[in-house]
Amino acid sequence: MDAPAREALLDRAFGRRRRLKTSERLREARLPSQGLAFTATGRDGRLIGTVRLWDVIAGSAGRALLLGPLAVDGRHRSRGIGRALMARALNEARVRGHRAVLLVGDAAYYGRFGFSAGPVADLHMPGPVEAGRFLGLELVSGALDGAEGPVIACGALKDRRRQ
Repeated sequence: MDAPAREALLDRAFGRRRRLKTSERLREARLPSQGLAFTATGRDGRLIGTVRLWDVIAGSAGRALLLGPLAVDGRHRSRGIGRALMARALNEARVRGHRAVLLVGDAAYYGRFGFSAGPVADLHMPGPVEAGRFLGLELVSGALDGAEGPVIACGALKDRRRQ
């Protein structure tokens, strides 16, 4: 996948200030979780959608994934592309044996995939997050039961020499 095209899509979708968000602290200088970076392309081969999952430690619950950002080019929204990317990402995470997924996002949108604030109520991100936007999904029942403490990045580091 063309990294500059992905970054340009994310900038268009969220603005350049997206890099200031708390979730970015868990992604910066890291690689996505192995096999968990997905894209959608248009008929012309151009990137129109993206989602990635990142390895984190979810406090006392242990290893989990952080999803995001999910973005679809504005000209291609409301066509099910985001839903298809989410379904693929969550299914592949299950297949690969991951137990839980966290994200910061719109509860009304992500609730349709089973995400809610309850499972992450006693976890905390490494910076401020709007109330009700920190959500979790158990891929394995009970994976986030009693989870408390900080969410910490644990994924593979990017090779700085290749950037």
